[in-house]
Order: sequence, then C-alpha cells, then structure tokens
Amino acid sequence: MATRAVIADYQKMFTEGIQAILKEMSPLPIKIVGVANNLDELNELTEFPIDLLILELAIADNLGTSVITELKQRIPNVKIIILSNYGESGLVREAFKKGVDGYVLKANHSIELLQCIEFVMAGRTYIAEGLRLAPEYDSQNKKPAQTGKKLCEDRFLLKQKLTKREVEILGLIVQYKNNKTIAQELFISDQTVSAHRKRIMKKFGINNTVKLIKFTLDHQLV
Repeated sequence: MATRAVIADYQKMFTEGIQAILKEMSPLPIKIVGVANNLDELNELTEFPIDLLILELAIADNLGTSVITELKQRIPNVKIIILSNYGESGLVREAFKKGVDGYVLKANHSIELLQCIEFVMAGRTYIAEGLRLAPEYDSQNKKPAQTGKKLCEDRFLLKQKLTKREVEILGLIVQYKNNKTIAQELFISDQTVSAHRKRIMKKFGINNTVKLIKFTLDHQLV
C-alpha cells in the first residue's frame, strides 16, 4: 500500500519539484494526496488520515514548532519531516522535542530527503548532514562559533523570539499606541504592557520605541 503524503511549503514551484523527485526516485511507493501552500490549506488537508507530511516550518509563521504538536495531536501516527531553509540548532532541537521524525535542509542533496523518508517510515529518526542539535562552540573562548549567519535575521526566525502576547502588543505599538491605551484594549495593567515592551526591545537589541517600530515595519513582523 502506498504511503499517503502531503507536502506543505509556501513556494509552489518548490513543491512541484519535490513531487517530481518523489515520483521518479523514492525508494517507497508514495501517493501525494495534497499540497499546501499556506497554513489554512495544511489544516484542511490534515483533517484526513495521512502517513507522511513533508513540512517547511516557515509556513506556520509565528506558530513555529508548535504546529508540530498540533499536527501530532490531530494525526498521532503521521510521520513529519521538516524540509526547510532554516537549520539553526535551537530550532532543530525544538522540532525534535515537539515530535518531528526527520529534519533535512533544502540545501542538502535530494538523496538526503529520500534517505530520510526511508528512515522515518521504518520508525527511525533522521537528521541530515550539516544539522546540529546543539550550537557549535569555539574551543578557545567557549562561545558559539560564528557560522556566517546573516546580519539581518529572517522574519520567520525573528518572530520565533516573541510570545503570542508579545506579537499582539507589538501590533499595537506600531500603531503608535501608548501603554495605557494598549492596557485598556487588552484588559491588562500598564505595568504589564511596559514589561512586555521592554522584553520585546531587549530581544531585538533595540533601546527606544521609534527604532522598535521601524524595525518591526522593516521586517514585516506584524
């Protein structure tokens, strides 16, 4: 019996390429029962039983790895492979904690994906070449080694730093609303809003509200 699979990625041309690879090269019989290009489409497709989900985490936006937990609760027996541009050790580690079965980078060779599928469908976990569950440290100064990370972080990674409440408050901050107004709208205290504002700025290394608003708009965080 063929493995029922769904591919979820925001890039339509990429999903077409994965379908072609699986059709021509997969070691297992796989039937693609659906392709999702956004979270709503993914939720619709996973209302039905599937065996395998190949998922780009960025499709979940600010939900991040929590989408894995939701999917595993909805379809307990589904095998989930992350096929992503994002390979930061913290993200990879969190994905496996949430129950992902395999993790492959889009920069890896297609053979890695095929081997990953074979592993996870046999009940094993798989982490592709070049990925780590812990940061690599410089042996001399005991600090995380520099790996050429972009100076300006990607929108998806930036949003993973924020809680749902912080995203909500940030959305009101960019509307130039003060702490008192935000507190009234969210039914919380001024002090709580102030504490959230400070934490948000600290996470982004920003020291005033004007810079925070510009940073938020520049990176389309809300």
